[in-house]
Amino acid sequence: MTYKTTYELNKDSFKALKDTLAIKNPMQAPHLSKVVVSSGFGSVKDKKKIELIADRLARITGQKPAMRATKKAIATFKTRVGDPVGYQVTLRGPRMNEFLDRMIHIAFPRTKDFRGLSRNSVDDMGNYTIGIKEHTIFPETADEDLKDVFGMSITIVTTSNDKKKTLAFLEYIGLPLKKEDDTKGKK
Repeated sequence: MTYKTTYELNKDSFKALKDTLAIKNPMQAPHLSKVVVSSGFGSVKDKKKIELIADRLARITGQKPAMRATKKAIATFKTRVGDPVGYQVTLRGPRMNEFLDRMIHIAFPRTKDFRGLSRNSVDDMGNYTIGIKEHTIFPETADEDLKDVFGMSITIVTTSNDKKKTLAFLEYIGLPLKKEDDTKGKK
């Protein structure tokens, strides 16, 4: 079975979507800009777990994650300015396309009881955010350490500034979104 990669789909998006979205110029067609993968560990003080999260994110994305620190001191959460609270990886170009291909064609089919992604996760700027509860759906992670499972957030940033255009583009590149009638009946 052959399928088009997200790079090929991204390149051909104007031809496929010009009638659906009523666009006349190839520059108006939505494109993938970047993918941001982030995972927070909060106030965990165990260095081994923090290093494990960094290592797993590096394996999953193919790029070393950057440490993110707190911007404000909040006494209730016992944080000070500059305390590390998570990791973030920004993917562009070939790494972004490869990551999306693996996520769509390998990781989502491995998810238990997967019935599609929500259509309500698009913000007003045309970004789509996915929350994943277990990092073990990616085949790069070792399944022997199931006690150290963490979640992550994946944001797909597009050049579109409209929800309708973003959803049409994401369906075109193969993101498994739920049908419209499935999302109306449930809350």
